[in-house]
Amino acid sequence: QVQLVESGGGAVQAGGSLRLSCAASGGTFSNYAMGWLRQAPGKEREFVASINWNGSNTRYTDSVKGRFTISRDNAKNTVYLQMNSLKPEDTAVYVCARYRGPYYEVGRYNYWGQGTQVTVSS
Repeated sequence: QVQLVESGGGAVQAGGSLRLSCAASGGTFSNYAMGWLRQAPGKEREFVASINWNGSNTRYTDSVKGRFTISRDNAKNTVYLQMNSLKPEDTAVYVCARYRGPYYEVGRYNYWGQGTQVTVSS
């Protein structure tokens, strides 16, 4: 059974930083692309970032490019999201997701965690 457990969320002021972690168990972590999604109140879940199986390729939604960095440590079965220069519009529940294969494909994730709340105040 695959489990994804996020941590690292919290409340920060605009301009601050947070580092999210997602610990995976079950399955072979290094075989799969991983990603971060987010959902703000009253909005649909949206893609934030993804990383392929060995970390050689990453993707970001336009609104976080240059501010967020996704990375992974396959030895620790963990994926990270470093978030800098946070803005109030980044406020959301951030969810870690595992994709169906080693490379990112739009919407093709089949496991996700419970999420961690990020709140950015102005």
